[in-house]
Amino acid sequence: MFNQFEDKPLWEVSKVLSAVAMGNEKADMVITNAKLINVCTKEIIPNTDVAIACGRIALVKDAKHCIGDKTVVIDAKGSYIAPGFMDGHIHVESSMMSVREYAKAVVPHGTIGIYMDPHEICNVLGMDGVKYMIDSGKTTPLKNMVTMPSCVPAVPGFEDTGAFIGPEEIAESMKWNDVVGLGEMMNFPGILNSTDHAHGVVDETLKANKIVTGHYSLPDTGNGLHSYIASGVRCCHESTRKEDALEKMRLGMYAMFREGSAWHDLKEVAKSVTENNIDTRYAVLISDDTHPDTLVNDGHLDHIVKRAVEEGIDVLSAIQMVTINCAQCFQMDHELGSIAPGKCADIVFIDDLEKLNITKVIIDGHVVAQDGKMVIDMPAYTFPEEATNTMHIKETITPDSFKILTDKQAKAEVRVIEIIPVKVGNYERHLKLPVVNGEIQADPSQDVLKVTVFERHKYTGTKGYGFVKGFEIKKGAVASTVAHDAHNLLVAGTNDEDMALAANTLVESGGGMVVVADGKVLAHVALPIAGLMSEKPVEEMAELVEKLDDAWKEIGCPHVSPYMTMALLNLACLPELRLTNRGLVDCTTFQFVDLEV
Repeated sequence: MFNQFEDKPLWEVSKVLSAVAMGNEKADMVITNAKLINVCTKEIIPNTDVAIACGRIALVKDAKHCIGDKTVVIDAKGSYIAPGFMDGHIHVESSMMSVREYAKAVVPHGTIGIYMDPHEICNVLGMDGVKYMIDSGKTTPLKNMVTMPSCVPAVPGFEDTGAFIGPEEIAESMKWNDVVGLGEMMNFPGILNSTDHAHGVVDETLKANKIVTGHYSLPDTGNGLHSYIASGVRCCHESTRKEDALEKMRLGMYAMFREGSAWHDLKEVAKSVTENNIDTRYAVLISDDTHPDTLVNDGHLDHIVKRAVEEGIDVLSAIQMVTINCAQCFQMDHELGSIAPGKCADIVFIDDLEKLNITKVIIDGHVVAQDGKMVIDMPAYTFPEEATNTMHIKETITPDSFKILTDKQAKAEVRVIEIIPVKVGNYERHLKLPVVNGEIQADPSQDVLKVTVFERHKYTGTKGYGFVKGFEIKKGAVASTVAHDAHNLLVAGTNDEDMALAANTLVESGGGMVVVADGKVLAHVALPIAGLMSEKPVEEMAELVEKLDDAWKEIGCPHVSPYMTMALLNLACLPELRLTNRGLVDCTTFQFVDLEV
């Protein structure tokens, strides 16, 4: 895999690196007295020096002969050093921040690179949105490696998005230097059913000799999984059972163990390693989605490594899972993922392996973070006006917009989405709800809310109606334009008046998330960039999200990150029942179904 995420390409500086290693030229930087975490051999080597020149590693041993008058010498004083951490699957948009602000939040925690799938903004703004994310990332030292969104829309024919990505667009994007592969192939039904569209997207990636990342959310280890892997998909982050993760690794697929803000799969999937005597080379730790309050309070990959250790994975294996394993997954280990001669000088300093406290971060031979703070200046980036004007809803939203009519008298039996807290799946339930004046009502006594999805991209005026159970909300309403993956306007509530207030609050602010009750806005996170992100720093965003979380609790919801669970109500590639702007989708048969049974 070609790597342009470095200070200088190896071919340009190989002669200098060789000379520095021999002592014939002097290093730009030398790290002394370190305990090297060698991820190549899974061992700790004490009293190690590292010589760095031209942003790359020249030598890993006693480096006294590499030190000259202008060499910067960093005495590690017995601290551990490890390769910089990399997140193999992340949607930056879920941090609710631009790539620039996201980088400021994660780099001090040891994250030197991410494999970003910007399919959220791509669903709103298309390929231009991806370019904006790339440009925002170029203002940072973070290696922002892009996997081009594969499923826009997620499942064609079941929702309306702001853009369309097909084989032709993928072929074009594979020419971009910043694109290293294909974003998660969520359309696994298209792969299993050999559709031209799904395989065309994959094939254009394979033609470019780049990596296809996966999303196989079925609890299946049979023919379907083999079919999916055989198509060329290299990794998958959707394992929620230990047997799924184990089978994927046995089949040569990288199993990505997810521990995000809302999806806590690590406790279960770690058992694939801890309960079986297997090689962990095909295991990778990833976050998928991380909210600003999580980044501030817990950290990023440093936190996930600690969580892996808590689940019984030894610390050196866990560090391999965010370094060399990740680099090998993307066929970039010749450049990234280890502290070895010729590799990019991406190094983290750790003062305590148990606490995994990151004290210093070096990217391409430059100290970029120290003691939890960035120590370099980064230029500003402003998103264009197109990216901040995306609320294109045809109708004026009033309480009447949420009426669900029926010919039933007192009760109507309807299909209800029942959520599973902190999980991506849900259940289809059939419940009888009250009817008043020919309208089906929400029923908080049964923990059932009314849900409406408004198309917000192209003034089509389409909208879908449904009901959801499981949030335990007693009053008020919630709304969000973070509604995967089409990111239409999603509103849920106990009454039409509060639902209208919630919806219009987001229309006026350019998108975001909001909680209202009794005609008052309790909390509002404005996300004016594509209705998904803000340019505010992580500390401000964390405070806003914490207030949002408190407001969800105030109206009755006890769950962790409920707004993230809500955001998946639309995602028509996850079982069992979802609601898009076109209606209810049975995601086991991939057919539209009626609201009433």
